[in-house]
Amino acid sequence: MTTLLEGARKLVTRGTELGTRIEALELAAQGARGRLDDGVVDEAAAAAHRAASRMRLSARHTVVGIAGATGSGKSSTYNALTGLELSAVGVRRPTTSWASACVWGHEDAEELLEWLGIPPRHRTARDSMLDERRDDRQLDGVVLLDLPDHDSTEVSHHLEVDRLVQLTDLLVWVLDPQKYADAAIHDRYLAPLQSHRDVMVVVLNHIDTVPEDQREAMVADVRRLLAADGLSAVPVYAVSARHGIGIEDLRGEIAGRVRDKASTRLRLEADLRAVAERMAEQSGEGQARSLSEQRVRELEGALADAAGVPTVVEAVERSTRVRGGQATGWPVVSWVARLRPDPLKRLHLDLGDAGRQLTGLSRTSLPATTPVQRARVDTEVRALADEAAAGLGRPWAASVRRASTSRLDDLGDRLDAAMASTDLQVDRLPWWTRAVRGLQWLLLVTGAAGLAWLLVLAVLGFLGLPEVATPSAGGLPAPTVMLLGGVLLGILLGLAGRVLVRATARSRARTADKRLRRAVAEVATELVVAPVSAELAAHAQVREALATIRRG
Repeated sequence: MTTLLEGARKLVTRGTELGTRIEALELAAQGARGRLDDGVVDEAAAAAHRAASRMRLSARHTVVGIAGATGSGKSSTYNALTGLELSAVGVRRPTTSWASACVWGHEDAEELLEWLGIPPRHRTARDSMLDERRDDRQLDGVVLLDLPDHDSTEVSHHLEVDRLVQLTDLLVWVLDPQKYADAAIHDRYLAPLQSHRDVMVVVLNHIDTVPEDQREAMVADVRRLLAADGLSAVPVYAVSARHGIGIEDLRGEIAGRVRDKASTRLRLEADLRAVAERMAEQSGEGQARSLSEQRVRELEGALADAAGVPTVVEAVERSTRVRGGQATGWPVVSWVARLRPDPLKRLHLDLGDAGRQLTGLSRTSLPATTPVQRARVDTEVRALADEAAAGLGRPWAASVRRASTSRLDDLGDRLDAAMASTDLQVDRLPWWTRAVRGLQWLLLVTGAAGLAWLLVLAVLGFLGLPEVATPSAGGLPAPTVMLLGGVLLGILLGLAGRVLVRATARSRARTADKRLRRAVAEVATELVVAPVSAELAAHAQVREALATIRRG
């Protein structure tokens, strides 16, 4: 549809009840695309486009289609209504190959006739005829179509009838006393159009060939068959096009429909409702439920375990202890901790950008997912999809399940990338560790100075040199106090630092756990929850749109 045509359609339909239904059917078709049967969705989209196009065209004219089987007198009925011999009349062979149109009030009808696909050579402007009669003026605004015979052996005739039956505003079905019970017209046309009963009229032609005492019974039998087709409210007229019996009544019926100006709207609404009913039948009447937070959390928990979150959290705690021990331990022995591998770096985590560039690694070295973990993930995904699909029709339930697994192939890479990109915040130790480390080195230097002082005194004594006055503190020589104090206080400070480091490690492990699970939750949302939610939203859109069309 061109931009200009789309703008015109919106201008015509905006704010009207029919326009609301057309827009609702368009939304339903969009939401159902790829979920419901393509044939039903295509039919809905075509019906919405057809209705919008019809509303854009002349609102003054009412399209009346005359349809029937070979020999039913369809063309003679058409001629009787027009008062002209426009269609050839035959008995055994179909004589109507292409649809013909007779127009009362041909102004502004050209575009409508183009839309109907009626070529100029098959058009007649009734109001241009010299023998215009008063009773023709009551049909002003009618576009009367003589359709091909629906039982023709020519496939093109069938296709033309099927096409124009969808485009007419009022359908006049002409039946023959000999074949009015023929299953071809009841099964192919009448019964499937029971939703269009408000825009249908049935004509029993050739009534002059039926004895008068049997006519009423035959009409009653026609009504019985129509009731079986779901068309009990459709008016039935017994006519004889050849002798003019009942033609005026039929013309009056058509004129009344034209005066009401309701046939076009009723026909379009019937089209929309009919396709909406077919969509609703396939879609189901169930209402989708939103995903429960508990079910989503269980899925996130399964993915966190499969991604190795517990392993990384444990590594964060151990790594913090190792790094904190190196920073706060007694320098004499803390260097030994440097010989132990960092748990995070072994997993290729917390390397930093420079570290990744140096090693060339963009993935982690976390342990592979175990079969038990994979089975748990599959179970949780299936449980989430089953909960979301509960109560939905089969096509929607299948669509929800497909959506839940549509991106699982990317799950491993996305989880690994999420783990590798999460900032664990363990590369920087707390500020107090630097203070403790500085104090440790001060105590170590003090102890070393005390030891050196004692060695100097010992050498002087060994060489028999004069003793040097040595200050004392608390009854002990100052160098001894410096040595013992430096060592003991350093050891005690290291033990106190270990307690603080353990508390810091646990705190950082909890923070890392939250950050990692948040990253896993984002992956779960992107790959599983969002696709399922999109299906539920589409179902809600289709359900609401169909309810709008079927309401009233």
